[in-house]
Amino acid sequence: MTMPNSQDFSGSQQKPPLKPAFAWKKWLRYAGYGVAAMVGLALLLFVGVWLGLFGRLPNEKDLSNVRNHNASRVYSSDGVLLGKFYIQNRTNVAFEDLSPELVNALIATEDARFYEHSGVDGRSLMRVVFKSVLLGDESSGGGSTLSQQLAKNLYPRKNLWLLTMPVAKIKEMLIAQRLERVYSKEEILALYLNTVPFGENVFGIGAATQRFFSTSPDKLRVEDAAVLVGMLKATTYYNPRNYPERAQERRNVVLEQLAKGGHISEAKSDSLKQLPMGLKYNSVQDGEGIAPYFRDKLAEEVKAWLKENPRKDDGHEWNLYTDGLKIYTSIDSRLQRYAETAVKEHMKQLQKAFDQHWKGKKLWKADDPGIVRAVKQSDRYKSLQAQGLSESKIQEIFAQPIPMRVWNWEGENQEMTMSPLDSVIYFNSFLQAGFMAMEAKTGYVRAWVGGINHEVFKYDHVTARRQVGSTFKPFVYAAALASGADPCEYIPNEKVTFEGGAKDWAPENADGKYGGYYTLQGGLTNSVNTVSAAVLMKVGLGTAYDFVKKFGFEEIPRDPTLVLGTADISLMDMVRAYSAFANRGERVTPVYLTKIEDADGNVLVDMPVKPKKYTVMEQPVADMMNRIMRSVVDSGTASRLRRVYGLKAQIAGKTGTTQDQTDGWFMGYTPDLVAGAWVGGDDRKVRFRSLGLGQGASTALPIFGRFMAQMYQSGKYRKWSESVFEEPGVAALESMDCPMFTLEPPLDEEIYPEEKKRTLRDFILQLKEKQDERRRSRMSEYGEDPDLYNEPDSQADSLLLDEPRPGDVPDAAKRKNKWELLFEFKDKKIENDEDGKPPH
Repeated sequence: MTMPNSQDFSGSQQKPPLKPAFAWKKWLRYAGYGVAAMVGLALLLFVGVWLGLFGRLPNEKDLSNVRNHNASRVYSSDGVLLGKFYIQNRTNVAFEDLSPELVNALIATEDARFYEHSGVDGRSLMRVVFKSVLLGDESSGGGSTLSQQLAKNLYPRKNLWLLTMPVAKIKEMLIAQRLERVYSKEEILALYLNTVPFGENVFGIGAATQRFFSTSPDKLRVEDAAVLVGMLKATTYYNPRNYPERAQERRNVVLEQLAKGGHISEAKSDSLKQLPMGLKYNSVQDGEGIAPYFRDKLAEEVKAWLKENPRKDDGHEWNLYTDGLKIYTSIDSRLQRYAETAVKEHMKQLQKAFDQHWKGKKLWKADDPGIVRAVKQSDRYKSLQAQGLSESKIQEIFAQPIPMRVWNWEGENQEMTMSPLDSVIYFNSFLQAGFMAMEAKTGYVRAWVGGINHEVFKYDHVTARRQVGSTFKPFVYAAALASGADPCEYIPNEKVTFEGGAKDWAPENADGKYGGYYTLQGGLTNSVNTVSAAVLMKVGLGTAYDFVKKFGFEEIPRDPTLVLGTADISLMDMVRAYSAFANRGERVTPVYLTKIEDADGNVLVDMPVKPKKYTVMEQPVADMMNRIMRSVVDSGTASRLRRVYGLKAQIAGKTGTTQDQTDGWFMGYTPDLVAGAWVGGDDRKVRFRSLGLGQGASTALPIFGRFMAQMYQSGKYRKWSESVFEEPGVAALESMDCPMFTLEPPLDEEIYPEEKKRTLRDFILQLKEKQDERRRSRMSEYGEDPDLYNEPDSQADSLLLDEPRPGDVPDAAKRKNKWELLFEFKDKKIENDEDGKPPH
């Protein structure tokens, strides 16, 4: 009987399937396939890199000729580093010039097994494979040896997307092994330290030690070496100047590694950790250091020489910025600093006076040609124009005030809000300056200051051409003396119209004063334009022009206005020309490049020591001109050198001021040194409105005065203060023996002929001999100092030296000619007794 709803257990119903066993062997097999694939891929990558599919690998020959970009260095004549030329600021250093502390710190921190491997460290290779290659973790590090890091520095990585890291690591391993076959371990260490970057555009340990500790790699202390090695982990993050706390913390890690490696004891490591950072930061970059304007000029000349003189080994052209040349110059670092200080101190004060002078008045308008030109020459304008902006849109941007940093004399890079147009007006309102000093006999340029701030104003005013004003007059006066002019000929100070040129010319005096009569010496000493013009006309324009050309001027106008300095001439050319006076008639060519060496110290060129000289005038003419221009300093327009700056040495010179006070000049010289100063604006609208403030004696002369005062205070140059000019011969002195100025017309030669004057001179000399005899007798008899005994007859001396000055109101006697006074003196003296009583 069958039960209802009963279940049939006869086996006709199917059983559920069993759960399968774990397939670990299959997954292991898959993993093996994956590893094999990755190994195969790695092998393929390795072979591809080795074959050069991702870029040619350097062979051993290439590696043996590795040359880093090496900064060229510029040195002064006294061995001071003036600055560098570079793409990368680097100075290569040999292994023997590395301190052991530096080498130990590097190995202990970066590659402890450096001396045990051949370029690749097997222990860390697997970590590199899994972290860097497989996972692409570039920050994992830890596996690269110093040799691999050197390979990375020499051959920077290329972006290959996902393959960047694996290809780079393989490439660096292959190059590292080749490096180890080419170089010794010591050479690899030196190469590494010469290639590694330290931030701030500083490459290599040589530049880094100079930048951060003002020393050389062989003088590094342990704690200083630890700072530099610590920076290699992250040069910006651990920069000791910007982040001293981070750098000190990292330094201490390096000190721990030194102790761990057994290079120093634990106790010394702990002791050094307590020391503060001994940073001695010294930024000598391409535009920094001293004499930056000079270095710009030097670069032009050196590059020209290098182009004309290629390498002897391969014929390739030298590279100033990568070949590590050593360039030696004539610049004296001490005199250069004196010059830069003189310019800075004076121009800071002068700019303050200039701003006050223009306070409440507008120097510039926005539509002035000078401002429009400056706007279009600015980098901002050129950038906006390159973006395709319209002129109206550019003007709109230039009128919009924005925050900016601007330089001023009080505090560099001050935060201000102004429009770009206002900033152009601001910077075009600065007075500029140029100064150059050169040894008179050798032509060696000792100081060169081309402007007030090289970082802001690049234009070099030593080589710029500007109107020279009255500093040109001495060349015409020299032409007059060379033509036989009488130094004691009196020339009327009166307005005269000169005819016969392109147009009539009526020169005027800057001070508007006329009257009286000047000798040549008086006319130049007091810089009288009317007298100078008359001198030119007496000599003749053609004669004067031909004579002046011998001073080395190439482009000067053949025009009567030449005598007043209307020619545009550079400060450098003026210094060269004035050397003819200091050298008693011989002009000397300036020299500033003395020697060039390659990076290994091999001399490429040694400039001739013997200066190039050119005879310009005879010695007697130069001697007379020196005596005349000494009077400019002693009693003329440059007398403030004595009064204000206390200069007691023999100095000759000439001030110069151009029309409307646009240019102020002073050219000064001693028997040893010729120097010149110029002050003005880049645009000629930048000027003082009054002669008193804008004349060269006020604007340019103080730079010379400050420079010379510093120089004479230095023990090294004090001997120069004792140098004296050669005096003119007796005949020349007699021909110059006359007052520089007289209010009345001088007596005619017919009244007092030369023979009668000679008789008078003999009488005066005899009288002086009798005076000397009485003085010696009195000293012997009474023991008195003869210099304290004023012989009454010394009135003869006073008459000989009497020189009424312009503006004096002399009494009736002084209105007479000197010769008339002396003849009266002689007559009265003869009438008196022989007891020496003076005539009255």
